[in-house]
Amino acid sequence: MLDSRTNWAPQALALLRIVSGYLLIWHGTAKLFGIPHVAMFDNLQLMSMYGLAGIIELIVGALLIVGLFTRSAAFVGSGFGAAAYFIGHVPKGNFFLPMLNGGETAILFCFVFFYLIFAGPGCFSLDGLRNKN
Repeated sequence: MLDSRTNWAPQALALLRIVSGYLLIWHGTAKLFGIPHVAMFDNLQLMSMYGLAGIIELIVGALLIVGLFTRSAAFVGSGFGAAAYFIGHVPKGNFFLPMLNGGETAILFCFVFFYLIFAGPGCFSLDGLRNKN
């Protein structure tokens, strides 16, 4: 049964996409540009694992914010979140307790982006404008 909340689903989906992209892009700018400053990224080499992660975060985050190639960007972002968890957090231990290995954000990004692969961009996206033509 449809109710008034269902009418807002495309806007809520767009908000999820935009906010997730916004949060991801800040991870990239911290690594690549030092904004915001995170001491562990000082003297980061662009061709290091963290440097490449920053490039992915910046590109995927920007694409999600504007809603361009949303499903493809979400696919890359979801895989990236899974890789971040398994490479960066699981070695710290506590596979089933990401709160203890610092992996909550990586898992959350992974599954939010996984959802966006199937749900699409919602409204307010460049994908929506491209598909109208």
